[in-house]
Amino acid sequence: MKSLPSTTEMRRAFLRGDAAYDGVFYTGVRTTGIFCRPSCTARKPRPENVEFFATPREASFSGYRPCKRCRPLHADGQAPDWVQRLLARVEREPAVRIRAAELRASGIDPARARRWFQNHYGMTFQAWCRSRRLGEAFRRIREGAAVSEIAGAAGFESESGFRAAFARAFGSAPRRSAADTAVLLDWIPSPVGPLIAGATDEGLCLLEFSDRRMLEAQIRTLQRRIGGVLLPGRHRWLQALRQQLGEYFAGQRRNFELPLVIRGTDFQQKVWRALLTIPYGATWSYQQLAARVGQPAASRAVGTANGMNRIAIVIPCHRVVNADGRLGGYGGGVWRKQALLDLERGQQGMALTAPAVTRVRARRSG
Repeated sequence: MKSLPSTTEMRRAFLRGDAAYDGVFYTGVRTTGIFCRPSCTARKPRPENVEFFATPREASFSGYRPCKRCRPLHADGQAPDWVQRLLARVEREPAVRIRAAELRASGIDPARARRWFQNHYGMTFQAWCRSRRLGEAFRRIREGAAVSEIAGAAGFESESGFRAAFARAFGSAPRRSAADTAVLLDWIPSPVGPLIAGATDEGLCLLEFSDRRMLEAQIRTLQRRIGGVLLPGRHRWLQALRQQLGEYFAGQRRNFELPLVIRGTDFQQKVWRALLTIPYGATWSYQQLAARVGQPAASRAVGTANGMNRIAIVIPCHRVVNADGRLGGYGGGVWRKQALLDLERGQQGMALTAPAVTRVRARRSG
């Protein structure tokens, strides 16, 4: 994991336009939806409208477009001419499919394009174009447009081909999407590594470490439980989460104030709600947690439910340890569990006072 300077240092460097920090971090500007190098000469936004990323990929995943002035995707600020031509073409005609033969005809090696976009966007050129087409199609479907009307406009040769591609990307057939729940996903950096967060209009439904081995399985389970589609985007609950996590890691927040969408078996939900009552700065054993849910002999089952928690940190499964005080397991890695407990115990230079019970408004599932 790439380490970032402090927020204060990065904000100061960005406002000064300090080129010495180019490549050290990237700045996303919420009001414009673009991300820049620290040395960008564009007009500086208000400090509350910026956020910082370690890599261009993190900024792109969070929904930001590269700045056309400082060109953060290239080491010297200028993408190669052939890349600039491709980007300009896609901006003009996002629905047009640019095939390998057309790339060759314009003097661009398709393999070279694939590698460049893979390195800078984390996906191939074709995958990047496809995601843009499908994202625009999803927006139009939710606005009420007919699938037959959208398929051709999105660059697909047949309606069946569009339906298949849409289902692979968003997990549901397009005819269902106008009524489906949308789970908007965002990338949130943190001192213990990047987090993937998800929210619906009801509230927060996902917060997982991006490198967790079970991440894909957790997302599939979430999709099955909620019955919605997943796509990158912004949401008021994700913005609130981003702010509250920042305060939590700064030692300035103990109580998360977010509505939660909890979906699981009756037993899992009972365990997850019990986790919300563990005081900040304290730990419970698995046996104590089992007793709290009324099944004192179910320590193993409680441990399994604890590991299936899909809203890390906010639902504090990291506060459950072995009876002998050892940390036990943790989906995000034991080192993260230790770091979170140290933070809450005031062992990282934080000025913490008496612990309080974490209070989060958790919605009951239907």
